[in-house]
Amino acid sequence: MSTSTDPGVDQITLRQEGTTRPAVVHTPWARALALAVGAAAIVVVILLAFLWPTVTSTVKDLPIAVAGPSAQVSAVEKQLDKEASGAFAITSLSDRQAAVEAIQKRDVYGAIVLGASPEVLTASANGAAVAQIMNQVAANIQTAANAQAQAAVQQAIASGHAPAGTKAPAITVKVTDVVPLAPTDARGLGLAASSFPLVLGGMLGGVLISLLVAGSWRRLGAVALYGVAGGLAVTGILQGWFGILQGDFWVNALAVGLAMFAIAAFVVGMNALFGRVGIAIGAVLTVLVGNPLSAAAQPLQFLVGPWGAIGQWFVPGASVTLLRDLSYFPSADALFPWLVLVVWAAVGVVGMLAGHFRNQEVTEAAA
Repeated sequence: MSTSTDPGVDQITLRQEGTTRPAVVHTPWARALALAVGAAAIVVVILLAFLWPTVTSTVKDLPIAVAGPSAQVSAVEKQLDKEASGAFAITSLSDRQAAVEAIQKRDVYGAIVLGASPEVLTASANGAAVAQIMNQVAANIQTAANAQAQAAVQQAIASGHAPAGTKAPAITVKVTDVVPLAPTDARGLGLAASSFPLVLGGMLGGVLISLLVAGSWRRLGAVALYGVAGGLAVTGILQGWFGILQGDFWVNALAVGLAMFAIAAFVVGMNALFGRVGIAIGAVLTVLVGNPLSAAAQPLQFLVGPWGAIGQWFVPGASVTLLRDLSYFPSADALFPWLVLVVWAAVGVVGMLAGHFRNQEVTEAAA
């Protein structure tokens, strides 16, 4: 047995029956400990990426409308600002019909209709958080209206205009769900829960195609087929099986397929341009940045600073907004999320083609 030493590494060579077999080379302690600390740091980053948007979110700038006589509208606006300053972004509208149309277009998430019989309009399809807030608003308005009515009666009794013991009639604020969730997803959890699997599926598709398919044009074809097959299969499950998605099946399939194609194409395109580092770039931008900022489970206005709006420029945010609009708000303007998905898909395709021609030039130069 002979022993040879390399700087910092112990290496032993065993000679048995005329053969030379190197022993296992041990990783230096410094590198092993550094890898352990680095892995722990990655876990911390992932944890923060997913928890930070939720933990730091607050009820703010929720777009609602107040419809009715101007004097009453002004009084309610002041009351809301006093009780929950900054919680609402209020739009004044003329009547109930205008409020309903604004909700259906997703210009506002709810409305307060004033008059002889106050009414609160909500849209549970916007998510459980919005429905809970609007129900609380209705309860507060009802409490305030009953208190004012009873105070008026007490004043009438004191002035002798009403007999002692007179009570004001109870005022009930009606809550109307203008855009309700489908019975098959009554709590609205399905659409929010399906967001991350779609993102993860798109990323994994891009990674597998990057690593297992050789040739830029073959990769492009594989990504295209992946988008078509994935869009049909996922929509078949979400809409045909579980009833989470509503509306036109083929339009929903196009939206799902385009989202999966955009993520996979971006990952493959970054790999074509930058090698294995490009895969990491695609994963970070889609999973660690885009998905936590997608506002799948809460209104984008609740996220800190401009991050909610920024999240809509990434595939996860654009896709969940688009699918919600297609399912429940067909009157809403969905042009922006469509364009976001198309742009990300185009960036991925351009990356694949650029990588193809770059490799071709390198090959010709080597020849």
